[in-house]
Amino acid sequence: MAEVATSASSSANSSARSDPLLVVVDPVARRTDGESVRIAKDVLSAGASHTKVCLPEGPEEFARALGRRGSRRPVVVGDDSTLLRAVALLHRQRELAECALSMVPVGPALGLARSLGLPTGAVAAARTVLDGAERRLDLLVDDSDGVVLGTVAIPPLPVPLPGREDPVAGPGGPASLRPWLRTCQSLVRTLASSRPARTALAPGAAGPARLRVEVDGSTLVDLDQPVEGVSVTPGAAGAAVVEVRPLSVGAQASPLTVSGRTVTVSGAHFRYRADAVVCGPVGTRTWVAREGAWGLTLPAT
Repeated sequence: MAEVATSASSSANSSARSDPLLVVVDPVARRTDGESVRIAKDVLSAGASHTKVCLPEGPEEFARALGRRGSRRPVVVGDDSTLLRAVALLHRQRELAECALSMVPVGPALGLARSLGLPTGAVAAARTVLDGAERRLDLLVDDSDGVVLGTVAIPPLPVPLPGREDPVAGPGGPASLRPWLRTCQSLVRTLASSRPARTALAPGAAGPARLRVEVDGSTLVDLDQPVEGVSVTPGAAGAAVVEVRPLSVGAQASPLTVSGRTVTVSGAHFRYRADAVVCGPVGTRTWVAREGAWGLTLPAT
């Protein structure tokens, strides 16, 4: 793993932030958009009092770099899977409460980063790292100690990537998704220990499911009601937002939406998408919303 230590130039020292940075650059980001990575490193190195750049080649080196950050503020450069990997590692080490993450989004899948409010341009994102403010955000923790920052979707509906062809119908065939698949596979290896199997997401048909959905101990829908889908999303003030879409026959059925702290879904073995990966199959899964469980540097308002 390559490491580079840099300091702000004397002309920039007067405006440089005093906290040193640990910048961990995901290998997929380096392969897919090396120019944005270079720009981000230059802006961060010029704007911080001391910057250490790590270039891990795989998930094990990524974990070691993050674990050896010391007093440095961690900055990850990569796509959604990079952010998920960093949050999962800090959660597993029980260090999320004390550690605020910063991110420069670079790579093929940035939907989660955008939804969290991060700018996706290299210069704007790097300036946010330097001049932004920490915001405490909610997340979901499941009963296998996995974390969800965005949305749980049951069944795991496909999520198309901007600018990429369908892996079956597109002219590039399966190879057109290879950088994204490598990212997901890297995340899978990092999170695989003592957890349900997780696989990279691939488009596919999803039919109705029979599930029991309980929110804070009350049954929202039971096994006798087929559903088209269920979503669970971190809401506000430590509550999860649960939406159940009943199977419509004739007239369209209205979604059922409730909020609660604990959500349990059970039924025949089912798979679900948690952010960027597909998990399962499982017979039951419980998610608990945790208020302000992690910190992210976002643009100051």
